[in-house]
Amino acid sequence: MTTHQASTNSTHNIHAITTTTTTTSTSSSDDVETKTIQLPQSGKKAIIVSLNRPSKQNCFNTNVVHSLSSIFHTIAQTTANDNDSNKNNDIACVIFTGKGKTFCAGADLTNPPNPIVQSSDLPSCLAMNPVHQMSLISIPIIGALHGHVITGGFELALACDVLVGDTTTKFRDTHVKFGLAPCWGLSQRLQRRIGSGRAKLVSFTAKPLDARLAYEWGLLDELVVVGSGKDAPEPEPEPDKQEEEEEGMASLKRAIEIADMIGLQDLTMVKRYKKALEEGGKMDLEKGLHRERELGLAHYVTIMNDGSTFENAKEYMENDQRPRLQSKL
Repeated sequence: MTTHQASTNSTHNIHAITTTTTTTSTSSSDDVETKTIQLPQSGKKAIIVSLNRPSKQNCFNTNVVHSLSSIFHTIAQTTANDNDSNKNNDIACVIFTGKGKTFCAGADLTNPPNPIVQSSDLPSCLAMNPVHQMSLISIPIIGALHGHVITGGFELALACDVLVGDTTTKFRDTHVKFGLAPCWGLSQRLQRRIGSGRAKLVSFTAKPLDARLAYEWGLLDELVVVGSGKDAPEPEPEPDKQEEEEEGMASLKRAIEIADMIGLQDLTMVKRYKKALEEGGKMDLEKGLHRERELGLAHYVTIMNDGSTFENAKEYMENDQRPRLQSKL
């Protein structure tokens, strides 16, 4: 068991990260690794997708883009159904990260993906668009970030539902610096996270955005800081712990911990809640509320026949022995 204590000042979350996981399967290409792990508390599973080009700062080339598209397409297909008959209904989350010191520093300019293909809405092109394929996944996607998150890497991160980063995380949008047009959603998703003015400041100036400011602005949902506290002297890290910190393990471990908390919930409802959030978020409030009622009605029509949902909730609330979890939010 490996333990990292993550501490911040009063404006940042504090997490003591202790995670023991079991790897159930691993598959990889040369540049992208996928691994399915069993989560320790919930017993559910998470799929970890890792960019695996640390010597190139995980910059993506055409082959990487095709591999990611294929991997995310497969995940979307295998987790699509939200009924109990789906053998993959025990998969709580996808965790997207990068090996080495960087999440993703953008495109590999020695063999970049074709921008015409990546900008096209033709079905054959969308099949090779990793961000589009991520949008089809019905379970939560957690981005475990560290190091550089630049331009195309920035867009890959923004396609995640939840973003966790450590203090090495640094965002940068260099599209205008090199005369490039965004085609994976940066111009749309960034302003929805941090507001139009701040998004324009980040994108028009092409200046880096560090982790603490990204957290304060709402770009990072959680910031993990490894250390013993703001006011206490920090001990010299042991060699193995220092290597883990440098390899972005703190944010990955926190992502696994969040995935485990999600795994403790009703995973069918998690999928349906994600659908309600995403569809409603594209509408004005009145239409969003109407859509929520539609989805709620469809959900209750499905589950009311067995009569167990409210009984389960009542039994849980009346159980004096149930665990009282302290919120870490």
